Amino acid sequence: MPFQTITGTMAPLRLWADPAGVDERAMEQLRNVAGLPWTHSVAVMPDVHVGIGATVGSVIAMRSAVAPAAVGVDIGCGMTAQLTSLRAHQLPDDLGRLRAEIEKAVPVGLGLHKHSVDVDHLNTGLRGWHRFWTDFDDLSAQRVLRRKGRAMQQLGTLGGGNHFIEVCLDGEERVWLMLHSGSRGIGNDLAQYHIAKAKDLPHNADLADPDLAVFVTGEPTMDAYRRDLFWAQDYARRNRAVMMALLRDVVRRQFKKVEFEPEISCHHNYVAEEVHDEQELLVTRKGAIRAGRGDLGIIPGSMGASSFIVRGLGSAESLHSASHGAGRRMSRTQARKQFSAKDLAEQTRGVECRKDSGVVDEIPAAYKDIDEVMAQQSDLVTVVARLKQIICVKG
Repeated sequence: MPFQTITGTMAPLRLWADPAGVDERAMEQLRNVAGLPWTHSVAVMPDVHVGIGATVGSVIAMRSAVAPAAVGVDIGCGMTAQLTSLRAHQLPDDLGRLRAEIEKAVPVGLGLHKHSVDVDHLNTGLRGWHRFWTDFDDLSAQRVLRRKGRAMQQLGTLGGGNHFIEVCLDGEERVWLMLHSGSRGIGNDLAQYHIAKAKDLPHNADLADPDLAVFVTGEPTMDAYRRDLFWAQDYARRNRAVMMALLRDVVRRQFKKVEFEPEISCHHNYVAEEVHDEQELLVTRKGAIRAGRGDLGIIPGSMGASSFIVRGLGSAESLHSASHGAGRRMSRTQARKQFSAKDLAEQTRGVECRKDSGVVDEIPAAYKDIDEVMAQQSDLVTVVARLKQIICVKG
């Protein structure tokens, strides 16, 4: 669908969703962001919903400024997917054992590895591990420095909430591995620290929403935030790479002669330095992926719905972006009140996954229809593959 421009804002506010379907609180948040003096433009994805300060599903381009709350507390959260040489007929009828082996290899929820993963002997495809951990000691938040051991043990762990590991099939019955996670506890710690710091700065005193407090270029607070932010984004990327390597090892142990295509990986809670409209800008994607022309990305549905491998079309109006998923249509509290474990079992029929009350808040009905979301951004991406999960691991 073509985008709609919301009028009456200082910066352009473009919407890839039906305005009538956008919550009033979300629209207020969008107008607040578009009204900041640093904002160049805002692109709103079809999965938009209320967040803290800025909506989830928004892309915010700023001139020499960034709002840490507009990144979110799970810095670098994103997706990784990988096509295997396996076909559906090679999988066992009972997928419970494979799911159990995945859960054994990758800690979920509050779990962590007993010892840090030996990345030197794990084929992650990433280098620079020594420099990466050395840079940890230069992070700004002193309280974080005491948690290095925990950060190392959490590397290669899934977490909870909407994070997941899935085994999926595409339309050709090919087997895909896919996962969704971020920077774990360390990213959250860094985000909370800097959000509080930003709120205390004088230039943020009169904002319509204190959660939109920004750091500005040229100030030591911005330098400190950028250093910590980019480290946390790298942690999230490495976390997903370690998990995918552990997942590949599980698959290799279960099947013979498995080959793997290159990984597709993308952040969807992050900041990037980009040029738009011939200006150097800081672009925050909070619940959105980069969809520059030719860029491969991943747009997941809920734990009972389809997901998509996509290729970006490079829309300048969307700041080269697309949605990060289906997006919630109701809060976790609402979902727990409205649905039961029986409802969850019904809506995830055919998927080997948890079906207990502990994950009812992740029930598919709590999310928007992924097909509608995809239809609303047909000018932003083309579909490369449609995936349907057969195993879903959640914390």
